[in-house]
Amino acid sequence: MTEAITDAGTGQLVLAAVLGIAAVVLLIAWAKWHPFLALIAGAGVLGLTAGAAPADTIDSFTTGLGTTAGGVGVLIALGSMVGALLAESGGADGIVNRIVNGVSGAALPWAMAGVAALIGLPLFFEVGVVLLVPIVLLVARRTDVGLLRLGIPALAGLSVLHGLVPPHPGPLVAIDSLQADLGLTLMLGLVCAVPTVIIAGPVFGNFIAKRVPLPVPALASGGTADRPAGGGTADRPAGGRDFVDRDDIADPVAPGEPVDEQLGPRRNPGFWAAVLTVLLPVVLMLARGVAELFLTEGTTVRDILEVIGEPVVALLAGVLVAMWALGRRAGFDRKETNAVLGGALPPIAGILLIVAAGGGFKQVLVDAGVGNVIADAARDANFNALVLGFLVAVGIRVATGSATVATITAAGIVAPLATTLDRPEVSLLALAIGAGSLFFSHVNDAGFWMVKEYFGMTVGQTIKTWSVMETIISVVGFACVMLLSLFL
Repeated sequence: MTEAITDAGTGQLVLAAVLGIAAVVLLIAWAKWHPFLALIAGAGVLGLTAGAAPADTIDSFTTGLGTTAGGVGVLIALGSMVGALLAESGGADGIVNRIVNGVSGAALPWAMAGVAALIGLPLFFEVGVVLLVPIVLLVARRTDVGLLRLGIPALAGLSVLHGLVPPHPGPLVAIDSLQADLGLTLMLGLVCAVPTVIIAGPVFGNFIAKRVPLPVPALASGGTADRPAGGGTADRPAGGRDFVDRDDIADPVAPGEPVDEQLGPRRNPGFWAAVLTVLLPVVLMLARGVAELFLTEGTTVRDILEVIGEPVVALLAGVLVAMWALGRRAGFDRKETNAVLGGALPPIAGILLIVAAGGGFKQVLVDAGVGNVIADAARDANFNALVLGFLVAVGIRVATGSATVATITAAGIVAPLATTLDRPEVSLLALAIGAGSLFFSHVNDAGFWMVKEYFGMTVGQTIKTWSVMETIISVVGFACVMLLSLFL
């Protein structure tokens, strides 16, 4: 929609924004509503308080919902399919085992961070945890490295990719809302991801392991008990695999036995086939970004790279290659491959609905004129757009526990500011929002309880380890964004 749906003044629009966001926060954090319903209700509160006609509010919401679902939903679905084939074919296990079994001693935490970042590219957070936690526990039992020195780097690698690097839902939503360049954002996100993983992973893991002594649990925990209803459960969808049950993970046998032999029979398509499948969509999207930066517009090479680097094309290519390189090489017939691909979609229904409803909420913000009011105020106060996006995302993340809701709302609020920025700054704004959406995970975030149960920690220990690690990721990631802004 191009015209404002209300002619309310600045004060009324600010009140509408505050009440709309407050409704979303209270319904998720206090009433324990699903974020999908909370976002719909919040959009209604926002529109009506701003003085918009109910029909106009509904039209604005449905327009935003459809646009977001069409633009972002397809990418999330394709990424989930690649992740499901990687998980079910044993390809992810093959990557983990090859790297972990090839290093030892002080290098293990660094290897764990690297492998978590690699398999975290196409996998949602929960799937990565399900795959990596058994490895972490088994390696910790047979070495003297320590559980947290291994576990924190693994969690950091997964979480950084989840918050900063597309095709994960949060970065995709921010890119779509701000009209940022995906290839450039991906490139800058990877630049920020490296130092962030290092500091929040091996460096912090070594520090906190000395201060929070943690024995290795006898068995891995599936950890669905004691997890809060509502708030962040859909933030990190399971992408085709259920939580691991305690009795499904075998205890290790003799020290020194290869990890992969202890995880049960798995059909492994091969290390390099899995690695190339994971990296293919990323390489294609990066190639498009590089071509747009350095090649003359209209040249044949640039035109080709722009087409194959389109996110939909790159991820579709990833799915097609995965069907052969992972599915067929793992011994799946066509029916089994189809079942894995189809099975990847139901678990992400929740995240797709949240993302789509968030797009509707964002559109009501924009069409009511709230974003313009905040953008004008930020410009008049000479307030940095990157700082504003980060702080808004931090506030909503801490209040709701939902990284996706934080990303959606912050992007909608600062979207008008993006029109005044150049292309690299818009990409940095998307990353600043992504960094803010990871700030201080605590008891209203499902990820908090998942990590607590898997590692057998108390609430206090989880705050000292996981919550602090997430905060470090957020702060270091944002610091990297601000540093890049000085040069771009």
